Amino acid sequence: MAAHYGVAIMPARSYKPKDKAKAEMSVLLVERFVIARLRNERFTSLPDANGAVTELVAWVNERPFKRLGGTRKSLFEELDRPALRPLPARRYEFATWRKTKLAFDYHVEVRADRHFYSAPHRLVGEVVEVRLSASTVEVLHRHNRVASHVRSYRPGFTTDAAHMPESHRQHASWTPSRIISWAKKTGPSTAKLAEAVLAERPHPEQGFRSCLGIIRLGKQYGTDRLEAAAARALALRSHSYRTVEPVLRCKLEDKPLPGERPAPPAHPDHENLRGGDYFQ
Repeated sequence: MAAHYGVAIMPARSYKPKDKAKAEMSVLLVERFVIARLRNERFTSLPDANGAVTELVAWVNERPFKRLGGTRKSLFEELDRPALRPLPARRYEFATWRKTKLAFDYHVEVRADRHFYSAPHRLVGEVVEVRLSASTVEVLHRHNRVASHVRSYRPGFTTDAAHMPESHRQHASWTPSRIISWAKKTGPSTAKLAEAVLAERPHPEQGFRSCLGIIRLGKQYGTDRLEAAAARALALRSHSYRTVEPVLRCKLEDKPLPGERPAPPAHPDHENLRGGDYFQ
């Protein structure tokens, strides 16, 4: 921000109260001549309150100094205004920065939005910087911008076709067939779920994270429970990690589906139970 407006930032030093004396006196001045005078007033709208504050601020600036000649307004016109420069042509855009490693699917994640943005696949495994503003997402590698996207605040993927490998959405050993073969080690339902996840994405790589997350759940909850949860997700037609993980965490994999009646318990054999053949 300082570079954008061409100013220098001089922070106050620790344990040096004189560094903040002028700023603190300005706060005290506003408290005495603005806030104190308006403390008993009642305003019904924000413009009315701002108008009253503006009048008092103008009065403070035109109030003569006790020891120095002139007023705050006259000193501003004499010293400050001639030194002021025009504002930049464009407004400063606030942005946050973070470092991350480009994943095998050549996408970086914005966790706040649960959205993934692509970068050139040649940078897989490299550390990149992500600049987030209100409207754009930029990916930089060694201070050079390598990708720029319009920011989306909805969960999903934004993929630039130019960032994809030449082998048409296949990079190194990470392929859809390899992901599905890993899922088959857990069971057929998990493999079908992985196939459904990949089939629903515009690009298969966009489903790699979800599939690997589902497969890793088997280490935490066991392959049998994961297989049952995958079958439940298939029955619900909800093919995602965010469906399977809560099912396992809440132990719902064996519960009946919504609208499904549980099977009645089997009656034990007993000499007094004669059955339907007795009445024929």
